[in-house]
Amino acid sequence: MSTFAADLKPILRLFLAERRRALLLGAALSAATVTAGIALLGLSGWFITATALAGLSAAAAITFDVFAPSAGIRLLAIVRTGARYGERLATHDATLGVLAALRERLFRGFAEPGAARMLLHRPAGLLFRLTADIDALDSLYLRILVPAAVAIGAAFAASLVLGLMHPLFGLFSGLFLIGAGLGLPLIAARAARKYGRRRAHGIEALRSRTIDLVAGQTDLLMAGRLAAQRQAIAAADHYTGRADDRLNRVETGLTFGFGLVSTLLLTASLLAVAALAETKAITAPFAALGLLVAFAATEPFAALRRGALELGRTLLAAKRVAPRLAVARASEPLAAALPGYAFSLKDVSAFHENSAVPALQGIDLTLRPGERLAVVGGSGAGKSSLLALLSGELPASAGRIAATRATLLTQRTELFEDSLCGNLTLAEPDASIARLREALAAAGLLADVEAMPRGIDTPLGEGGLGLSGGQSRRLALARLFLRDTSLWLLDEPTEGLDGATARDVLGRLSAMADGRALVIATHIRREAAIADRIAVIEGGRITEVSRRGEAAFEKALDRLRPD
Repeated sequence: MSTFAADLKPILRLFLAERRRALLLGAALSAATVTAGIALLGLSGWFITATALAGLSAAAAITFDVFAPSAGIRLLAIVRTGARYGERLATHDATLGVLAALRERLFRGFAEPGAARMLLHRPAGLLFRLTADIDALDSLYLRILVPAAVAIGAAFAASLVLGLMHPLFGLFSGLFLIGAGLGLPLIAARAARKYGRRRAHGIEALRSRTIDLVAGQTDLLMAGRLAAQRQAIAAADHYTGRADDRLNRVETGLTFGFGLVSTLLLTASLLAVAALAETKAITAPFAALGLLVAFAATEPFAALRRGALELGRTLLAAKRVAPRLAVARASEPLAAALPGYAFSLKDVSAFHENSAVPALQGIDLTLRPGERLAVVGGSGAGKSSLLALLSGELPASAGRIAATRATLLTQRTELFEDSLCGNLTLAEPDASIARLREALAAAGLLADVEAMPRGIDTPLGEGGLGLSGGQSRRLALARLFLRDTSLWLLDEPTEGLDGATARDVLGRLSAMADGRALVIATHIRREAAIADRIAVIEGGRITEVSRRGEAAFEKALDRLRPD
């Protein structure tokens, strides 16, 4: 239970911070709707019964006031209709506003450096969190919190009205309503929790496997795995279907339980009011009022049925979303570089998120403006982690770090479904067309762009679809050239390019980097060859640093992969 409270706490805090007044107004209007409905049914029963009895006597018929009760009925009907309409507007507007704020906060949380790198391993995770999990959280307010509060309020109101007829009648009715009305949903929620979680997992697996089938059908066909992937999708669908079936059974049982509770309460109330009427403690019209109030008081508890079934899904969504909301904060900027240095690291260590093994440990390294440093080592040695540290994406857990503002060119720069111009202006939103053309020319892509029918306004598909691999890399290079920073961080900038294209890209990059400090993480000789120094990294530690002209420098080059 403490875990659930910890998961729900940031969600509820955000709910109240974003739309406190609207949420409270919606709850108040919902309570007004239910109260007016109970009063309307009770008053109508009293009025019908009283009118029928008054008609038995001419004197009573003459003196009986039909106008005040009928006016009250009309008033309650208007209040109930207006409150219902206002409640729908207030609760749904407030909920949609809160969900939008949740998505924005969650997106910011996943945009943090550590989370962004984590998402590279499971990019569908962000989509599921932003859609399915956020959608599940609307049940927290609309189907759990508000209905529960309103149902308890209705039980107290009904208990008070019935208590005016007889204290024990009101007491036992209220206790029965709260005990049975809340007990049944809690039992159902406990029974449905496991299956709600299974259904959520099943839907996520079904979607991700279907996406894999669509995106990777060529590879699956070549490997002869199309049938296996279809079977995996069918298995996920079957798993989800079984969870749905169990949830439907729980819902059927809960519906039967509420019907039984209503019947028992109605029967007990009928016997109670009959006994009270027989002893002349109440009149027949008040007996009808009490009977109908008791009957109407069960209706708000029935609204908890949907929330009980979705509680497991809601708690699962809160557990997934809450940790990222809790850590969503602005990252601390790196300390300004020391005079005469592009960066300086002193005994720096760092960990990736949720990892007990240090990605970097005891790093001592400096770089002066205009110098070029190649960082070499095996896969997983810590090259990319060092670049992430210098760019501010990976926070240092120990040591001192000071660096100038840097631009990071990753192994696979993302291109978006936008025009060429739109993809370029990500680096410099205010850049003129002339400046964009200069960057394209420096990257060796201007001739290709001018040959396109729409030139720089040519639209690209998802992931830069429409450009070759070499053109995509040159476009990423042009984006780098637009960034006016004194430190460039390059992660294997020519990986995947043919030799001629790679050498051309390196030549252009070297020319544009004149006067800037460069750090190149690489395992290819041609990339390290443009450096002034080479740092060898193993297991997250710098084991050797050599300068051009030294034997160790040439030895380090010889260990790298040739062009």
